[in-house]
Amino acid sequence: MFHRTKAFLNLTRSLSTEARTHNIERIADELLNLNPLERHDFTLLWRLRMGLHRYGAPVAGVVPPSASTNSPTADSNAAAAEKTAFDLKLEKYDAAAKIKIIKEVRSFTDLGLKEAKDLVEKVPCVLKKGLSKEEADPIIAKLKELGAAVVLE
Repeated sequence: MFHRTKAFLNLTRSLSTEARTHNIERIADELLNLNPLERHDFTLLWRLRMGLHRYGAPVAGVVPPSASTNSPTADSNAAAAEKTAFDLKLEKYDAAAKIKIIKEVRSFTDLGLKEAKDLVEKVPCVLKKGLSKEEADPIIAKLKELGAAVVLE
């Protein structure tokens, strides 16, 4: 009886392992079929759902508001302290510099030529999400030098 039970457990383990492997392979294939912007959005969503934050410790849950945050200055200080990831938004650009701007967008994203061109032509649009202030400053300076109006949100 013991040998039959053990054999049954081994069979169910191998079947569940095969099913898990199939699911993992299917998910990996679907992720590879996403374009770079969709992959970036997926990464952000995944990290959020897992409770991970790019610049800090894992988030354990929602932090209840304390009595000290009722004042307006405490709220503004908390909001300023929390903002560490920014989105780089292209608002407008000089038409004569369009090609240079597309090349620059390609240099700091992993987009192909067509995707970068489509993105730049959808002005106003977010070029890159989740940047730190230090990462964004040189990109903003270069784009402004080329004739683009760029803001950090």
